[in-house]
Amino acid sequence: MTETGQLQDTETTRDAFLGGKVHIYQPRRGRHRAGLDAVYLAAALPEGTAGHVVDLGAGVGTAGFCAAARLPGITVTLVELDTTVLTLAKRGLEDDDNAGFASRVSLLEADITAKGSLRHAAGLTPSMADHAIMNPPYYEADRFRASPKEARAGAHMLDERGLEPWAKTATDIVREGGSLTVIFRADGLQELLSVLKGRFGSIDVIPLRPRPDAAATRILIRAIRASKAPLQLLPGFVLHDGDGSEFTRQSKAVMRDGEGLGLSLRR
Repeated sequence: MTETGQLQDTETTRDAFLGGKVHIYQPRRGRHRAGLDAVYLAAALPEGTAGHVVDLGAGVGTAGFCAAARLPGITVTLVELDTTVLTLAKRGLEDDDNAGFASRVSLLEADITAKGSLRHAAGLTPSMADHAIMNPPYYEADRFRASPKEARAGAHMLDERGLEPWAKTATDIVREGGSLTVIFRADGLQELLSVLKGRFGSIDVIPLRPRPDAAATRILIRAIRASKAPLQLLPGFVLHDGDGSEFTRQSKAVMRDGEGLGLSLRR
């Protein structure tokens, strides 16, 4: 690593997503590596989604890049505090293979868990987003042992405030009637619904199961700002066929062909 905190080429990888429609740069080790969760988060945005999408805690930009590649009617702001991965996101936007969507993606260095006045000063302003997407850290620091690598721990661990700051920021930046899409661990559903209560309605819960007969390990949440419509539990998606590692036809279409999940947006 250089004195400015930028990773050397030998410390990064250039990885293709959506069958080569998207390329990202990410640390080879020591930090969270992007994968399936980011792709499914982007795929949960309905076809025809338009307007300004804000990716909260964007990391190297995988979800935001995939969303921009899929949906020509959106602009995307990647919000991230870690300057090392934000630099890698910038490098991704300069990659010629991302030229088809890069002009519609911008970067914003900001702490999404900061107080409102600090967030606003950094550029996270009220009602700036038509849609927000987020893949918050999955684990509470007092329940799970953190990775010995500080940067990797930060990507996986919520602080003592839990999901509350994430929900507060999403509520602030999403316009009334706009949407929020979240991917989270399945056993955190109660916590997630608790922080969204009174802020978002028309909530769709979409389980992601590793296999047809397995319990969900991840959930997608779709919600509408200030809606009063009731929650509904959707059928969800299965990632693998049978007992093997082979992905289902739909999973392959999402990850390799850049297809969406076919979800519609309630009001």
